[in-house]
Amino acid sequence: MAKIAAAADIGTRTFFGYFASKEELLFPGADDRVAAGLDAIRTRRPGERPADVLLRGLRTLPPDDDDLVGRLAMLRLKLIRQVPAVAGHAFAAQYAAQREIAAALVEAYPGELDDAAAAALTGAFTGAVAAALDVLLVGADAPPPPDVVRAALIDAVAGALGARDRLEGRKPGTPAGQ
Repeated sequence: MAKIAAAADIGTRTFFGYFASKEELLFPGADDRVAAGLDAIRTRRPGERPADVLLRGLRTLPPDDDDLVGRLAMLRLKLIRQVPAVAGHAFAAQYAAQREIAAALVEAYPGELDDAAAAALTGAFTGAVAAALDVLLVGADAPPPPDVVRAALIDAVAGALGARDRLEGRKPGTPAGQ
C-alpha cells in the first residue's frame, strides 16, 4: 500500500480516504457493470425477456474493458482463488449487485417475476459470467483478444440462461406454460 500511495504522491491515510480497503482496488468497474444491467432493465423493450435484457446489458459494456476481459480481470481472478480476503470481497460485491439487479427485475416485470425467480435468474447470470471468465482467463499467459473473450462470454452466458428453456422443451425465450 505504501508503494501505491507513494506512486500516487499521496499518504496511505489519504489512500484509504478514496478506498475503504486494499481489495477495493481490484474491483474498479463493478459499479459500471451494475449500472449497465440496471440501464438495460430500465430501457427494456416491449416483449423483451428478462434474460435477454441482462444479456443486452452485458453487450453494452466496452468491448476492451480491462476490468472485465483484460489483465486486471486475470489478476483479480487469480487473487480470488488464492487470497481469502479478496474472495470474500468479491462474493460480497457480487451478492450486493445481484440483489440490486434482482430488485430492479421484480419492479420491471411485475406479476411475471417474483423475488425468488428474479434472484435465481440474476444469480445464474452473474454465476455464469464469473465461471466463464474464470475458465477463459485464469491460467492464460496473456489475456486473449477482448472480442474473443466477449464472444465466448456472451455465448456461455446465453447458453446457461437458455438451459431452463431446453429442459422444459421450449424454444429459448418462450414464456413458461406455452
